Order: sequence, then structure tokens, then C-alpha cells
Amino acid sequence: MNTKLVLILLSASLLTISSQSWSQDFDLSTILERLEKLENENKELREKYQALAASVNQVAQASNSMASASTTKSSADGVIQFNSEYGYQLLDPLVNINRKQLGVLNAKQDGTLGKNVVNLQGAVTAIADYQSTNEPNLFGYLMRHPTSNNQRGTTVSEATIHSAQLGFTATAGDWITANAEFLFDPEQSFGAGTNTSLTRNQVQVRRAYVLFGNLDESPLYASLGKMAVPFGLTDTVNPFTNSTVWHAFGGLANGATFGYTKDGLNVSAMAIQGGAQFRSANTPVEGTSVPSKLNNYAVNASYEFGSESDQSLLIGASYQRGTAYCQGFPITHFSQCEEPNGAYDVYAKWQSDNWTVKTEFAKTTDEWPGTFNPTIPQFAASKVSSMDFGVQYRDELFGKPAAYSFEFSNFEAGPAGAEWERQNQWVLGLAMHYAPNIKLFSELIKVEGYAPLNFLSGGHIPDRPDIPVSDASADSEILMLGVNAAF
Repeated sequence: MNTKLVLILLSASLLTISSQSWSQDFDLSTILERLEKLENENKELREKYQALAASVNQVAQASNSMASASTTKSSADGVIQFNSEYGYQLLDPLVNINRKQLGVLNAKQDGTLGKNVVNLQGAVTAIADYQSTNEPNLFGYLMRHPTSNNQRGTTVSEATIHSAQLGFTATAGDWITANAEFLFDPEQSFGAGTNTSLTRNQVQVRRAYVLFGNLDESPLYASLGKMAVPFGLTDTVNPFTNSTVWHAFGGLANGATFGYTKDGLNVSAMAIQGGAQFRSANTPVEGTSVPSKLNNYAVNASYEFGSESDQSLLIGASYQRGTAYCQGFPITHFSQCEEPNGAYDVYAKWQSDNWTVKTEFAKTTDEWPGTFNPTIPQFAASKVSSMDFGVQYRDELFGKPAAYSFEFSNFEAGPAGAEWERQNQWVLGLAMHYAPNIKLFSELIKVEGYAPLNFLSGGHIPDRPDIPVSDASADSEILMLGVNAAF
């Protein structure tokens, strides 16, 4: 406001007013004082307005910045994700053991795995157990490798980590998925020494493969890398202990798998790297165990009746060209074979809302040469077989999902009367899911017989090859407690 202009206008106006009225009603100094006050108030209001506008602008800029940051963070969350139920199922070593590729494809189909994401998953299994045996140092329980390096006397106990897993699943577009799993398992490591030796405390890449498939577009899929061999079912109803069928025939190898799955029918075939593979796969390569030729294979076919209903029945059969049961005497892990020894497997599983009943039988097509010990020739070479039968009932315990189970499984590798004739495993189990990805479990286990594969029929004592490491009279009893937690 221009003070001089206002004064001029006021003066001009006041000239028309009578001197008497001027003296009575107006005082020039008072008017000037009021005008000065109004001007100061106007200045203060303008400054406050400008300050308020600047503050609003800062808030808007901060809000836009936060929104931009939130968008970036959201974008990052879309690239790396966690899904605890998916992680638990993928890393579960008891169910769908050789069908994990289908689990990945189904997760892509139902939206659990989006396009161009990386899902991180992991699991830790911790256990506490007490074991007893009627023969010193002979503990036949297979969930820790039965060696006297780790188990002395007639009773043993432990509280330890059984295994830890860490993995990722990465989707690249609609058709390609990469999957890998790292495993720490000192209890079942093939390394020498005790379970605190560095040789047994190593982290390995348990599985790693690239998977090609999109079930929305095609029922065909393929995977290339290190993976479970599609032979048999090899699953278990137990909450922790694997079936003896898995211990005997559950394969792990490098190779390429091709599959078809639609309307309950699943067919898969794997071209397996030759030589001695990681588990239960061996074919000779130029008279050696060197894995330098793709000359082994396995095929599996199964059909699930009622796959979309409350009850289902799965039946299947498998064949593998070369198993681990091909060495001559004395038997040692991963040694070369003269000829491959194949095997077949048949299995069935019935499921309802509360029940699972399963059975499986696997057997080699030829005798295992190393089961004949020439220093005790009364025991002829034998074929190797394994079977199981399991029942699981599901209900609630303390308001949480629970499963009660019973399973019998065995391994037979010798004729009647031989120390390596068989090993039986009985398991009573209880599992409670504290959360979908956290399982608390307990088991009572009885193992009849002691039949480790290394030097099964003898040869571990240089001067006494007639003394086998196996002992048919050795019985073990185990109380097992533990927890499996995954993300």
C-alpha cells in the first residue's frame, strides 16, 4: 500500500468538510497511526502467508519423495520375496522327494511365484535323541550314518543340528526357472571323522537345476542339472525319519529330466550321468566309476485317481538302468562296477482329508556281486530289495494340526542266515504344526539288524575277510525329539 497516495486522497476529501466537523470527528495523527498499524499487520500477514506456502511446498516435496521411495521399495520387494509355506514344502525332505520340479511349476501356475522374481527359502532341523543298542558300537539308525566314529558303547545321546538348508527359486519370464539348494548335514555327511570334524561340516549344493516349463501353456517340462532321480516314490509318513526305501534307492545325480503331467497322469524320464553319482546311481564308464558319459537312465510313470476330489489313489512304477548295487567284494561306496545292476519299483498311496496309506517295493534286477564273500561261500550273492508300509492320521492337538503315524520299512541284501540278510525299521511318530512352516515332532524307533553298505559282507579287517561288518542280531531303540522350521 502507498501511504503518500492515501494521504493525498484523504486530504482532498477533508477539504470539503467543515472546520467544525473536522475538529470534532477527525484527528490526522490518529488516522496516520491507524494506517501505519494496518500496514504493519498487512506485512506480517504476507510474511506468514509466504512462510505457510513454503512449508506446504516442502511437505508436498517430501511426500512425493516418500512416494517415490515407496515405489522403489515396492519394486524391490517384487524382485526378492519370501513365502514360508512354499519354502517349507520345497525343502521338505520327506514328501515329494523326487517331484520338486512339479512343486515349482505348480507354484508358478497358482501365482505363488510371479514373473521375474527370486524367492528365498531356508530350513533348519534341530534334534535331541537317546539311542540304545544290545551290541556295543553297533547303532543301525540310518538318519545318522552308522559308524563307530560317532557312536560308542551301548547308549548314546545328543542335541544337535541335523541339517540346515538355504535355497532360492528364480523365475525368468514365463518359461524358465532356476532353483538351487545348499545343505549342511554333518549327521549324514560322507566325510570322515566325527560329526564335529571339518570334513563332515561342509556345505554342499544339494540340488541345482534350470527348469523349463509353463503348465498354463503346456503339460511338458524339462530340467537340467543336479536333482533327485525319478525312481519310485521314496516318500514317508514319518515326521522326521526317512523310509528305508529312500535310504536304499533314493537317487541324486547330474542329468536331464523330461516330464509330462496332466489330469493326474505324470510321466518322467531322466538321462543320468554315468559313473558313481551322489546317491544310488552307478554305471561303469570304460571300466571305471568316472562320470564321463551320459549312460544311465530312469523312467517313472504314475496316475492319480480322484486328484481333484476329497479322496485320491496314486499308483506308479519305475525302472532304473544302473543302481549303486553293482560292486564286487569287498563293497565300498562309489567304487567301479563291471556291469550295471538295474532295479524296478512299484508304489501306491491313498489319501483322504484325514488319512494317508502308502506302500512301496523296490528290487534290483540282478544279484549284487559284492554280497558274495568267497571266504564264506555258503552265502550266495543276493538281489537287493526294500519295501515300506505306512499309515498317517491327521487331526488336531492343542488346537494345532497334528499327524500320528506308523511305518515299517526294510532293506534285504543277503540270503537267510547271513549277517547282512536284512535291516528292519519300525517308527511311531507324532508331529504338530505350530505354524504351516514350523513342525514339532517326536518318534519312537526300533531298528533290527546292522547292515551298513561299506564292507557289508566283510573285508574291512585285512587279515579276517570272513568277518562281516554287518550283524543281524544288533538291535537299536531310539527316542527322537525335534523341530523343523522353514521360511
